[in-house]
This record gives sequence, structure tokens and C-alpha cells, in this order.
Amino acid sequence: MTDISNELRSPAATVGIPEAQHGLHVFVDGCYEPGSGHGGWAFVAYRDAAEIASGFGGVEDSANNSMELTAVLKAAIWIKSDTSGEPATIWSDSVYAVKGCNSRRHIWRNNGWRKGNPNGNARNRTIGNVELWKAVDLRLSQNALVTIAWCKGHAGIAGNERADALADRGRLSLRGA
Repeated sequence: MTDISNELRSPAATVGIPEAQHGLHVFVDGCYEPGSGHGGWAFVAYRDAAEIASGFGGVEDSANNSMELTAVLKAAIWIKSDTSGEPATIWSDSVYAVKGCNSRRHIWRNNGWRKGNPNGNARNRTIGNVELWKAVDLRLSQNALVTIAWCKGHAGIAGNERADALADRGRLSLRGA
């Protein structure tokens, strides 16, 4: 396990992350390579600034947003299975994932997983990544102690940088496939 307490205390590493050295914090990231269609996802969990768990994987025929969302899903699954009623924050640099989790998924669920259209005469559209959104919604609905928060990507935040590297490792694991 990697101890990042010194990195998290560094002002450059904690930009946008108040009190990240206390409690359970899970950083997630996804990546995608358009040329190959390969994507990767990852999460890395820290308790009191010490790395306690991580996971990553690769997916063929993916897209960037689906990988970001897969990372949130895998983190939520890990939190449900490996922590018992402990408050946790999932940090993502994806505005798509954070806004979707915090404000849009409730609306989409109530609309039958469809986007409303401002023109009342037009048909509503199915949201992208609907199956992933349903799975994320289920997991987050099962644990009210999980908070989804945004962190700036590629800004020296140790957990975000580690998740980014692991997501890329997941994507690269498909090269031999």
C-alpha cells in the first residue's frame, strides 16, 4: 500500500480537496483511446491518507464517458462490499459523472431513463449509457453515506493522478487482446 499523507498535505496536491487526509476517499478515473476503441477505468481508495485498495480494468469498444461512469460504479461496488456503513467520498474529474450522479440521475430515473425535450411536441430521448446509469443509481441509492465530488484532473492531486495511471494501465492491458 502507498502512503500519500505527505503528498495530500502538500498545498499543490490538495487543491479542491478539503480534509482529504481524514476518512474514506475513493478517487476514480476513466480513459479512452479513439484509435483502438480501448478504454480503461480505475479506482483507488484511501483511508486517512493511506492507500487501502485499488482496482482497474480495460474494456474494448468503449467511450470516455462510459469509462468514467464505470469507474464510479466499480468504486461504489467496492465501497458497498468492503466498508461497513462508513461515510465515503468518491472523487472524479469527470463533470459528466459528477453532475449525472448528483443531479441528473434522479430526474432520469423519474422520467423512465429518458431525457426531456424542451419542445413539448418532440419525443423524449433515451440517455446515453443508460444501463451504466441504472447500475450506478442502484448502487448509490443503496448507500446514502456515499458522496460524489468533483476534483480537478491533472492538477497534482495524488489520488487523481494514481487513478489516472491505473485507468491507463487497464486500457493498455487490452493491447495483447
